[in-house]
Amino acid sequence: MATRDSGSDAPLASPSLAVEEGAGGRERGRLPSLTGRERKRVPVMVDHLVPNSKRVAIVGGGLVGAMEALFMAKRGFDVDVYEMRSDIRLEEVVEGRSINLALSTRGREALRAVGLEDEVVAHGLPMHGRMIHSLTGQQSFIPYGKKGQCIYSVDRRKLNEALLSAAEERPNVFIHFDHKLSQCNVKTGEMTYVHNDRHLEATADLIVGCDGAFSAVRRSAMRTTRLNYEQEYIPHGYKELTMPAKEDGTHAMANNCLHIWPRNEFMMIALPNQDGTFTCTLFFPFGFFDEIKDESQLLQRFEQYFPDSIALFGRDRLSEMFFTNPVGSLVSIKCKPHHVGDHCVLLGDAAHAMVPFYGQGMNCGFEDCLILDELLLKNNCSFGATLKAYTDQRQPDAEAICDLAMYNYVEMRSLVNSRGFLLRKKVDGVLHLLFPRSFIPLYSMVTFSRMPYREVVERRNRQDTIVWWASRGGVVVGITGLVAVSVYVASGRSNIVSTASAYWSHFVSHTQTLSKTVAGFLRLASR
Repeated sequence: MATRDSGSDAPLASPSLAVEEGAGGRERGRLPSLTGRERKRVPVMVDHLVPNSKRVAIVGGGLVGAMEALFMAKRGFDVDVYEMRSDIRLEEVVEGRSINLALSTRGREALRAVGLEDEVVAHGLPMHGRMIHSLTGQQSFIPYGKKGQCIYSVDRRKLNEALLSAAEERPNVFIHFDHKLSQCNVKTGEMTYVHNDRHLEATADLIVGCDGAFSAVRRSAMRTTRLNYEQEYIPHGYKELTMPAKEDGTHAMANNCLHIWPRNEFMMIALPNQDGTFTCTLFFPFGFFDEIKDESQLLQRFEQYFPDSIALFGRDRLSEMFFTNPVGSLVSIKCKPHHVGDHCVLLGDAAHAMVPFYGQGMNCGFEDCLILDELLLKNNCSFGATLKAYTDQRQPDAEAICDLAMYNYVEMRSLVNSRGFLLRKKVDGVLHLLFPRSFIPLYSMVTFSRMPYREVVERRNRQDTIVWWASRGGVVVGITGLVAVSVYVASGRSNIVSTASAYWSHFVSHTQTLSKTVAGFLRLASR
């Protein structure tokens, strides 16, 4: 392990700042870091120093881009991050998505690897389960997993700021804000950016596309390679509302859970914030939003579907937010492969945008960074071998979690109201208690483990088969018991003690057989 020390606290810019005037008014050369702020430079512990250091360009300075910068810096690469927006740390209001994030195991492991887990978790709020709000205002709690297991509600902006600041402290990371990618050659590593109406050119040994669902890097790759791509908009949009804190600054509802108002075809959710507020999100069909024209119609809908929330929002505040805040769209995107040759790779939403209903978008993106880093280490930082291995390993997992996220929207808005769903949750819990290593509930596999997503789906299917056969076995046990009682009564042995004893012996015998059968199935399922 080698140590790299900057040895200076002076403001930084990228190396090789000489800029040459090129044809067509384009400027060539390395681009300066344009934060306009002094950077605190810190010694960086490099896990694997890259010989003849290569240059990596990360397009996009959002959550995944900033995280990837930390991983690449850790490997000793010279890293440039190009972000088309201004520095969010200097902005009072940041436009774009602000849906709160649910941090779980996959994301936490990536944060741990770059030394930020404790800081981020300390500023999050633990959520141990779902609090379901009925039409009558009755609340029922459904735990996410075993006692002590939880996910964390974290603020998107604060997390992005923490990642950017950590990346900026690395002496081999340079961040360029207000740089929009206009052209990109994914086969050679050549790029053109627009900054202040000027075209600036740059090159890199590796381009990492972390520029979101409508990725410019992916679009460039699609024009010049046989990259497959598909997208699907769901027929629901979303609108954010803020539930204020009480007068004493505390939360208006329980702050240790995710609140859901499931209404079959639509829903509202609420995640707690550190300041006592809740970030609430309405997920409605677009036509439903369009039908609400004025305050009276809005309050009528809320009184019909979310009556217990009105007093918590305040009627005037609710109306103001609803008619001021925009309606956003939700899209699921898949592509294949996730890399192009030796010079380009896609991470996060650029490779696999998903609807937010499993809370895995950020966690999956962070795990992308972690897996790419693990493969770089395994392949001695060879881009060619690493990128191919990354697509082979990650692309099937990305498709699996995109599909699971779609399924979970149905579960959150509808199935949580079903007695059958609640019974299945209890059955899963009992089987997990009896066979903790062999039977793991779907949500726990996704949220509280790093089991590959495709393996999660395969294992879930096997477990469904087991539960199906086990439920049929339970029916057989019950019928056998009733037949036994009938036989004993018909034969004149109507003494209740002897009848109960006989039934019990039959029940135990069949239950033991069923238990052995289930255990056998579980051993197969866990392979």
